[in-house]
Amino acid sequence: MRQKSYAQEKSILYLIPTPIGNMEDITLRAIHLLERVDFLLCEDTRVTRELLNYLHIKKKLIHCDDHNEEQVKNMVVSELENGAVVGLVTDRGTPIISDPGYRVSRHVIESGYPVVSLPGATAFVPALTMSGLSPSPFLFYGFLNSKKTKREQELSLLKNYPCTMIFYESPHRIEETLHSFYDVLGNRKIALCREISKKYEEIIRGTITEVLTVVSELKGEMVLVVEGNYEQEDFSMLAISDHVKLYLEDGLTEKEAIKKVAVERDLPKSVIYREYHFKK
Repeated sequence: MRQKSYAQEKSILYLIPTPIGNMEDITLRAIHLLERVDFLLCEDTRVTRELLNYLHIKKKLIHCDDHNEEQVKNMVVSELENGAVVGLVTDRGTPIISDPGYRVSRHVIESGYPVVSLPGATAFVPALTMSGLSPSPFLFYGFLNSKKTKREQELSLLKNYPCTMIFYESPHRIEETLHSFYDVLGNRKIALCREISKKYEEIIRGTITEVLTVVSELKGEMVLVVEGNYEQEDFSMLAISDHVKLYLEDGLTEKEAIKKVAVERDLPKSVIYREYHFKK
C-alpha cells in the first residue's frame, strides 16, 4: 500500500505533536494545522483546551483515549469519507509514542485514507541526546510492566542487548524500577531525565546505585536512559539446549528463552524448540 501524503488536501488524519512542557516548543506547522482541522481528537479535552487557549484557537474537541478508541475510529473514518480534515493530539508529545492513537490511526490506514505525522516534541529524543550515553544504536521501549515479576521478565529479555535503552516511568514507581534494573541488568550507567523542557528540568547521570541515593526526592515525569550490554558473552560454542537453559536459569519462561536464543543465533524459533526438546 503506497501513501502519497499530500496528493489531496482533504480526508487526512494528522498526528500533531504538542509541547511536553515548554509551550514555545509548538511548531508553526502544528499551529497552522490546529487552526485548519475540522475537529481534534484528544486524550484529555481539558489539557488540549489549555493549549488551544494559549494559542487563541477555538476548535471542536472529541475525547479519544485507550478506553474508547474502538468506538471513535469508526466515526473518524465516516468523517473522512465526507472530506473532513482531522487532527489527533495527546496530552503532551507525539501521538502514539506511549500514548493513545494507534488503533484510530491503523483503522484509518486500513480504510484507505492518509495518516500524516508531523515532526515535533517527544521526550525520549532530548533524553537520549542529553544522557551522555552512546546515541546509536538505541532501543526505545516505553513503559515497563508495573508488576515486579513481569517487569523483571521484560528486562531479562533486554539485558544482553548491545544498545542504549530508553524507558518512560512515573515518579511513584521510579525507585522500584531502578531496583529491578539493578537486580536484572547489574550496576550500569544510566541517565535519569525529568521535567524535560520545563523550568525544573534535571538530568542525573551515574550508575544505578548512585542515582538510587537521590531518587526518593524526585518528582515529575521521567525518562530513563540505560547503558547497553557492550560486554556480551559469546554463547556460540554452547549447545543450543544449554543456551536455552542459561536463560531459563535467569528466570525466563521457556517461550521467552527460546525466542531470545533464536534472535541471538539468527535461527528460526522452531529450530531452537526442536533442538531443546530433543536434548531435553
